[in-house]
Amino acid sequence: MELGLDVLVEKPIADTLQSAQALVDAAARHGRILQVGHLERFNPAILALESVLTIPLFFEVHRLSEFSPRSLDVDVVLDLMIHDLDILLSLTGKKPEEIRAAGISILSKKVDIANVRLQFPGGCIANITASRVSTERVRKLRLFQPNEYISLDYSRQDATRFRVKPPTGIDFAPLTVSKDEPLRLELEDFFESISSRNPGRVTGRQATAALEVALEILAKIEEHAAMVASTLASS
Repeated sequence: MELGLDVLVEKPIADTLQSAQALVDAAARHGRILQVGHLERFNPAILALESVLTIPLFFEVHRLSEFSPRSLDVDVVLDLMIHDLDILLSLTGKKPEEIRAAGISILSKKVDIANVRLQFPGGCIANITASRVSTERVRKLRLFQPNEYISLDYSRQDATRFRVKPPTGIDFAPLTVSKDEPLRLELEDFFESISSRNPGRVTGRQATAALEVALEILAKIEEHAAMVASTLASS
């Protein structure tokens, strides 16, 4: 960016908040485009969900992967869950005011499976589970909002909307999703930002906000692990 180049950075934007802020500051100082590769923001199912979003009340998110030796030098929160943290911050437009988290290491020295509960201002709750030691690959988000429930599958790029139908029935129908390749949409968005000089769909500031929550989650996981260790030691 100091050389006048626009930059697309893979997620997460950096490994520390200081490094992330340095990138954001450099982009602003040199008038450069800084976009971050939070690919799920370009998933057509998410784009369809955004069009019917009203007041999010509760999220249930599962991102599970089979074990792979890839990325074992990073915790599952920064490897997989970071996608969903970015999505939740985007959909709610808020940062969580309370975080509870637990995680364990199974096949690596880092956290391999984590469960997190986020509470946002206004009462919205999100339960998130991320694992890289699952027996199957799952990429699902469920959203509850007034009088309806939406079930979304990232991998299939589809979503179904269930709505209360007075007096006692339930009506359901798939959301209209224009299936596409998220990576292509992401790159097109980046090229459009370069051309127009307008911020892209995932800015450096947004990616920094997701990183901040991820690091807070890892800190909470450490606190929980210390508490469990103390309990085991005294038993």
